[in-house]
Amino acid sequence: MSTLLEVPRPADVTTPPASPPVRERAGGAVLNVFTHGILLTWAALVVAPLAWAVLSSLKTSDEVLADPWSLPASPRWENFVNAWTTAEIGRYFFNTIVVVAVGSALTLAMGALVAYVVARYTFRGNRAVYYLFVAGMTFPTFLAIVPLFFIARGLGLADSLLGLALIYSVYSLPFAVFFLTAYFRTLPASLAEAAFIDGCGHWGTFLRIMLPVARPGLVSVGIFVVLGQWNQYLLPLILQSSPDKYVLTQGLANLAVSQGYAGDWSALFAGLTISILPVLVVYLSFQRQIQTGMVAGALK
Repeated sequence: MSTLLEVPRPADVTTPPASPPVRERAGGAVLNVFTHGILLTWAALVVAPLAWAVLSSLKTSDEVLADPWSLPASPRWENFVNAWTTAEIGRYFFNTIVVVAVGSALTLAMGALVAYVVARYTFRGNRAVYYLFVAGMTFPTFLAIVPLFFIARGLGLADSLLGLALIYSVYSLPFAVFFLTAYFRTLPASLAEAAFIDGCGHWGTFLRIMLPVARPGLVSVGIFVVLGQWNQYLLPLILQSSPDKYVLTQGLANLAVSQGYAGDWSALFAGLTISILPVLVVYLSFQRQIQTGMVAGALK
C-alpha cells in the first residue's frame, strides 16, 4: 500500500501595501498644513476679542484707554460688582435667563413634536409642511418688525418677558424643525415598531422611546437655540420699552451710549464678560453632544 506524501504548501506571503507616491504624500502634507493654518487663524480671530474683553474688565478705565492690550497692573474685581449693581447688569441678566429659558423650552417642545411627525409619519402635505418651515429660516427678521410690533401690542405681548419668550420661540422654531427632522429620520424604525407591539400608543412611543434616543440632537439644537436667543438684539429693541424689562443686549447697548456711564469702560467690559461667560461655559460643557448630534443629523 503506497502512501501519498503531502507536500507542505508554502505559507501565504502577504504583500505589504505599497507606500503612496512621494508626490501624493507631499500634496497631503501641504493640504494638512494649509488646513491647520486656517483653523489656527480662525481660532485666533475668535479668542483674541474674548481675551481682550476679559483683560479690559480687570483694568481701570485709564488703563483701558492708555494701553488696551497690556495686562492689568492689579486685577480690579470690583468692576464686576459695579457692573452687576450700579449698571444693573444683574437685572438684565435675570431677565435674559427668564426669556431664554422659556423660549428655548418652547422651541424644543414644539420643534420635537413637529419634526417627529414630519419625519416618521406619511400624510398628504408632509413635504409642504417641511418646506414651509425651511422657508421660514430664510425670512429676514427685520421685514416682519413693523407688523410684529402691532400684533404683539394687540395681543398684549409687547413689553413683556413672557411675550418676548414666545416670540423668540416662534423665530427659532424653523431651525429646530429642520435640524430635528433630519435627526429623527436617522433613528431606526424598529424602535417604534417594538414599542407599538408592546402596547405603547403614539404619545407613549414618542415620549418614552424616541425622545430619549434623540437626546444628542435635542442638546445640539438646544445649544444653538440658546445662543441665538441669548444674543438677540433686534426683537427686544423693538418690543421692550421699559428699562426694567431690558435683556442683556439692550442693557449693554444702553450702557455704551448713556451719558452718565460713558466714562466707566472697565465696568462696561465687566458687563460684557458677564454676558459672555455663561454661554461659553454651556458650549464647552456640551461640545461633545453637539458634535454627536451634528454628525448624526447629517448622515441622512
